[in-house]
Amino acid sequence: MQQKKSINLGFRGWMLVLYQAIAFMTYQVFTNYPLNILSDLYGGAETVSAVYTVGAVIGIIAQLFLANQIGKVKSVKGMSAILGAIALIVSFLVMVVPAGIGWYIVYGLANVFTVVYATFTIGVLVGQWFPTRKGTIMGIATFAFPIANGLIGFFASAAFPNGVPNVFGAFLPFFIVSVVGWLIGLIFITDYPEQCGAYRDNDKSLTPEIANKMMVEEIENKKTTVWRLGATLSSGDFWLVTIPMGLLLMFSVGMMTQTSAMIGSFEGLNYQIIMMIICVVGIIGSFVIGLLDTKFGTRKAILVSTILMILSGILGSIQNQYTLIAALILLALFMGSSSNFTVSAAVQYWRREDYPSVFAAVNPIANILCSAGPVIIANLLGQFGYQSTFIAAGIGGVIATIMICLFRPGRVAAKDNKLREKAGKTVDDALASRK
Repeated sequence: MQQKKSINLGFRGWMLVLYQAIAFMTYQVFTNYPLNILSDLYGGAETVSAVYTVGAVIGIIAQLFLANQIGKVKSVKGMSAILGAIALIVSFLVMVVPAGIGWYIVYGLANVFTVVYATFTIGVLVGQWFPTRKGTIMGIATFAFPIANGLIGFFASAAFPNGVPNVFGAFLPFFIVSVVGWLIGLIFITDYPEQCGAYRDNDKSLTPEIANKMMVEEIENKKTTVWRLGATLSSGDFWLVTIPMGLLLMFSVGMMTQTSAMIGSFEGLNYQIIMMIICVVGIIGSFVIGLLDTKFGTRKAILVSTILMILSGILGSIQNQYTLIAALILLALFMGSSSNFTVSAAVQYWRREDYPSVFAAVNPIANILCSAGPVIIANLLGQFGYQSTFIAAGIGGVIATIMICLFRPGRVAAKDNKLREKAGKTVDDALASRK
């Protein structure tokens, strides 16, 4: 499915971008900020990262369960609204519950519900609204990650005014924005654009009759997808494309949860300024790598990102404040785009009718590795220093580069036709040209 380059999304389309972007911010703020800035209040980075990982893994298991059921879900929008409401409730509790076992429970639940809400349910909606323009939508929405990272310095200042903790006040502006984002989704977004008078891909050349016919056919085809969970997980190329995406997420997310400790290794470095530089570079990286994804294909865009991870690992392994900053800048280049790849890979190499079920497997498997990132990075940092985390990132980059080079879209197309033939569906060359 060739992804279109235009960014004319229509009013409802831009509302969907805001819905997705703000959900990403909610996930980033209420899972990353406590670990990065507030961990000393709650038992230390290693303890908080362990809770983070447990919560994220539970969320991943929930996504894998939904992978086989997504075609039967009557309203993904309704599911996203419910999960979003729960995510907001537990995020609010993260703000107000004092340190102790109660806080660990609500923080773990925040990880469970924000990851499913932000990275799964809304991602399915994006696919249903923009089947050929998911890369464009997610490329813009993932600006939320570098922006949230850029604002973490201001959060730190608000969390400890005059050295006195003010957790509630520091979180409050982000919580208000999160509620606004949830309301945008509740008011403006439906399961399919045709249900509110809009057009898929904002293609106004479609007549209402044709658009509704396409919607009905898509709903029916999703119920009989040949890429059920078993078929997806038994595909070698599924793993060759998914693990590199997971490794990119593991180190971009894991490293960004420990920027405060890393930058604090050198006296005189201004944390706020460096994080704002990372923010700007991250936005540029999301946009540029998103363009590469659209023009040359997801496989090549992932390859560019894994090479950047190797270079970041090499520079970060040198004990020097300037090479540390350079390594973080390279990390920022693929930080935002790495969250886009799970959507764009699922649309690039599988059919529209199979996208929800494939994405429902790609996203949680990649996030299994992502969820391990913070605890691995926190432990490496605590025991061996920040250089060891970059050495690990460099090794991860080499593994990811080898795997994505071995990935072959043609084999996915061949397996797709075998599955369709067995199911009595039409066999064609629709996937043969994917790169």
